[in-house]
Amino acid sequence: MPYNSVFKDDSFKGKTIVVTGGGCGIGRCTAHELSSLGAEIALVGRKQEKLDQVAAEIAEDGGVASTWSCDIRDEETVIKTVDGILAKHGRIDALVNNAGGQYRAKMNTITTKGFEAVVRNNLTGGFIFMREVYNRWMIDHGGSIVNIIADIWNGWPYFSHSAAARGGMHTLTECAATEWAESGVRVNSVAPGSIASSGLDTYDEKDREFIRTEIAGEIPLRRFGTESEVASVITFLLSPGASFVTGSCFRVDGGAPNARRGWWEIQPSKNNEPYHGFHRNQSPDILSDIDFSK
Repeated sequence: MPYNSVFKDDSFKGKTIVVTGGGCGIGRCTAHELSSLGAEIALVGRKQEKLDQVAAEIAEDGGVASTWSCDIRDEETVIKTVDGILAKHGRIDALVNNAGGQYRAKMNTITTKGFEAVVRNNLTGGFIFMREVYNRWMIDHGGSIVNIIADIWNGWPYFSHSAAARGGMHTLTECAATEWAESGVRVNSVAPGSIASSGLDTYDEKDREFIRTEIAGEIPLRRFGTESEVASVITFLLSPGASFVTGSCFRVDGGAPNARRGWWEIQPSKNNEPYHGFHRNQSPDILSDIDFSK
């Protein structure tokens, strides 16, 4: 069974799209959707084994994907990677800046080294990659960039390092959208909320029960989102249908930032079926036995 995209077949035929963090989670799902619509995919990440697995999946489904082991925080490595992608594919039409990560810690316990490492992973690395893609191709040919940030709108306690970095990427997106418009480059961001992605399984045991029992209750739609619900928004932003959209941030969070407890209590949600477009979806083990429909 192929990817069940809501977009027209061959929407991205003849295009080359770079997906950083393409070895798992939202990046993997997005790569599959874009490939199913005709794009050639350049998968970028630090773990070659994961990239090879996703590339093999895409090939099995009839698509084309190359793999590039790259630490986006390393400037010289990024330059070599972008040059390599251009040499192999001949063009870069779009970039999905998805690589990133963080760890849970109280702000007063975070070392300067730890803070800077997370910022470099979630902000500086993304800046380096989008700058090199722009300077080496898009400045003369146009294109589209989507930066993946996070639900940071009411603060992110215990993730202050990542919140600072993602907030920086949000405003960097707005800056790039303005400066690079002269080259026909659109730059937008997507802010996923609580998504049923493989990344949930990486959290410590002390956080797992909270994730399992509390998070969905704070979301008006009363469930986790799916990877394909994020990928479809990214795909739209890269598509011709978004040709007049730039400098914008699209939240994919079930309305969570708007739900402030007080006079109003979150009610059970009905008529709200999740979109499962990804035929190879791998639900996180942590949520495997929970029915969020109640």
